[in-house]
Amino acid sequence: MAAVFLLPALVLLGALVVYPIGFSVYRSLFDASGDGFVGLGNYGALFADDGIRTALRNNVVWVVVAPTVSTALGLIFAVLTERVRWGTAFKLVIFMPMAISMLAAGIIFRLVYDQNPERGVANAVWVGVHDTFAEPAPFPGARPRPNGVLRPSGGGAFSTGSVVRAGSVVMLPLVAVQQDDVRGARPAAGAVARPGSVTGTVWLDFTRGGGGRPNVVDGSEKGLAGVTVEAVRGGRVVASARTAADGTFVLPGGAADGSRLRLPAGNFASAYGGVEWLGPALVTPAIIGAYVWMWAGFAMVLIAAGLAGVPRELLEAARVDGAGEWQVFRRITVPLLAPVLVVVLVTLMINVLKIFDLVYIIAPGSSLRSANVLALQLFQSSFGTDVDEGLGSAIAVFLLLLVLPVMWVNLRRIRKERRR
Repeated sequence: MAAVFLLPALVLLGALVVYPIGFSVYRSLFDASGDGFVGLGNYGALFADDGIRTALRNNVVWVVVAPTVSTALGLIFAVLTERVRWGTAFKLVIFMPMAISMLAAGIIFRLVYDQNPERGVANAVWVGVHDTFAEPAPFPGARPRPNGVLRPSGGGAFSTGSVVRAGSVVMLPLVAVQQDDVRGARPAAGAVARPGSVTGTVWLDFTRGGGGRPNVVDGSEKGLAGVTVEAVRGGRVVASARTAADGTFVLPGGAADGSRLRLPAGNFASAYGGVEWLGPALVTPAIIGAYVWMWAGFAMVLIAAGLAGVPRELLEAARVDGAGEWQVFRRITVPLLAPVLVVVLVTLMINVLKIFDLVYIIAPGSSLRSANVLALQLFQSSFGTDVDEGLGSAIAVFLLLLVLPVMWVNLRRIRKERRR
């Protein structure tokens, strides 16, 4: 009778689990065509191919970082939600990403990590924080008018070709200023000579529709406010000023006399574009961040269930004996939750060994090789442009061998729990 009831399950397990595993092991011993026997040659290729070695390194990073961070955040969220008034609503918000498929989460984070701050949320925040502490250039990309008085002086700065004298007026025309940067700017004004001072004007020497005269302030041309003008003598800045709303500036003649005027590179530096989250250097940590966003809620729910079973009298007794909240958390709560934490950690380790879809969707083509993992390499080797089912089967068997020790630890822990 037992055999009759077990037979359907055994047939399904044999067809869906045992046979595919056995065939994968068999296929991994043959070449790409399936005709030539290569023995363990495909397994040797796992450690000889640069792309597969990168995938192995990334898998190590995934197994170490992603489960640990997700479990730690789940523990923190579970403990904190017990102390806030709207704990249930908070748990719902944290757990909600679990309802989203990996495909949808990958699309969401591909947009989050977009390099353009106008589209990518991560770079929009990063650029906003950066620009708060580092003032952006007033006119990025601007440059002097050709054949004007300014010449390149190295590092993106521009200087006058000759020295200036007190009482002189220096006109510094610029071109290639973005229209958005001068929208609402005041008309430029010609500087007036002042005895004992060096004066001048920095303006956009461009008249819409044509008709303007080069190197001359025309009526409709805009003054460039906030441009830093330095007086340099002997390689040292002796005076500096910023242009007013109409583009005029005044330098003290006593300091500026006999110096050259310089517009430093900071006036024209390109706008800060943020971090290349999906570049080769940061693509794996960025994708791990997306994974943690999804699975921290899973860890929180399991840990919160275990936390509900912790005897409250132990916590209260510790507090009565003078233990602080950190001591209660570290010496009582965490040890009592150790079995649950192990379950969560092991489950997530098995899960990240199979990670595929997030990497495939989030990583752009230019960084896909740097973000490669074993499951993705398995897909590319078995179904990609250079199909090699022998190598793909070897990767599949190797992944199984990586999962087996983790599963053995989990089963051993379950048996110990049952014996208790």
